[in-house]
Amino acid sequence: MVESLRELLTELEQFGQENDAAISDRLRRMLNITRDTGEFLSVLTQATNAKRVLEIGTSNGYSTLWFAQAAQKIAGHVTTVELSEHKFDMAAKNFERSGLSDYITPLQCDAGELLESVDDSSFDLLFLDSNRSEYLQWWPNIKRVLREGGLLVVDNATSHADEMAAFIELVSADSGFTTCTVPVGKGEFLATRCGG
Repeated sequence: MVESLRELLTELEQFGQENDAAISDRLRRMLNITRDTGEFLSVLTQATNAKRVLEIGTSNGYSTLWFAQAAQKIAGHVTTVELSEHKFDMAAKNFERSGLSDYITPLQCDAGELLESVDDSSFDLLFLDSNRSEYLQWWPNIKRVLREGGLLVVDNATSHADEMAAFIELVSADSGFTTCTVPVGKGEFLATRCGG
């Protein structure tokens, strides 16, 4: 990772923490992943050779940059979705500053609508860090757009365990997936789509 990207990630991490401590309005908070989660996602992306990543919940682009620096190393690409215009605009500026724009396609749209329109098996890795109340209704399309052997990673598995319980139970009960929860950051729920 180039020094300027390290500096940008540190800046965004600090901004997210300071912003979220000062603002109570959830829609204006960054709600970023933790640094160790970013490192974990970068390693996962490279280790699984996930060249086609879909991130739902861009925020200011902090997590996207972890995926993008991994994508750069494996000739991959990350598509990231954010509904908030304010956050989308912030992220676009951060992507430009990072020098990784060639590896990122930012979309400002409703994630549920996007999932409905995407072809089957379009993604190797799908990262959910968005409105948790939507996950259950997105599940049929998440399954469809994730390729066999693909990986679903969901943030906040332990920090918001009550909100995540029904979704984790649904995915864990699906015989087409193997799941686990990893105690990194706010808890990462992983589900890999079984082949065959």
